[in-house]
Amino acid sequence: MTDSELAADRSPAAGVWPLIHAERAALVADLEGLSDDQWATGSLCSELTVREVLAHLTASASLNSVRWLAGVIRCRFDFDKQVAMRLAEQLGATPAETLERFRRVVPSRTKPPVPATAMLGETIVHAEDIRRPLGIRRDYPMETVTRVAEYYQGSDLVVPAKGRIGGLRLVADDGPFRTGSGALVSGRTLALTMAMTGRAAYLEELEGDGVERLRERCGTA
Repeated sequence: MTDSELAADRSPAAGVWPLIHAERAALVADLEGLSDDQWATGSLCSELTVREVLAHLTASASLNSVRWLAGVIRCRFDFDKQVAMRLAEQLGATPAETLERFRRVVPSRTKPPVPATAMLGETIVHAEDIRRPLGIRRDYPMETVTRVAEYYQGSDLVVPAKGRIGGLRLVADDGPFRTGSGALVSGRTLALTMAMTGRAAYLEELEGDGVERLRERCGTA
């Protein structure tokens, strides 16, 4: 092992990648055997099917910093256009091909210029964007979902989560996650995380005086 490989193994990100790989593998297992109609189900991501969201996850795991920047320039800094372009590259001709492409990137450590924890967050959030409309439930390891919640409460990178929960006190009732001050929002760590990222479907699982304010910030008031 080279010095650079040793340094990578000792970095904080090194402990995140096994969690990402585990969540990708769990998602593959959950999606095997879906019907064509299920693959065409609308996800929690506006205007995307569950199949398209999976292709987006494949794209993220296939895109290093150089290719990301090249795509941004090609799309003239239209980030939504870049996302759509990369998604189309990974969609494949059939749902089976879409799933196989994702299966191949399960062990990947390739990523755009974002922290590894952001990749973990994307994996969890988009997995729920897929699972919830399909009626699939996963009991996430508490370490994993807490780590994601702690990341989003302090970040507006890619997803404006930190700004969305300003003036609110979030308290998990199933784990150690706590953050903020103000009106209370409580519930499962996963539901808090998904609400932080703007998924209004999870607000029904939350309680407290701050839920209505959070609902307004998710655009559902």
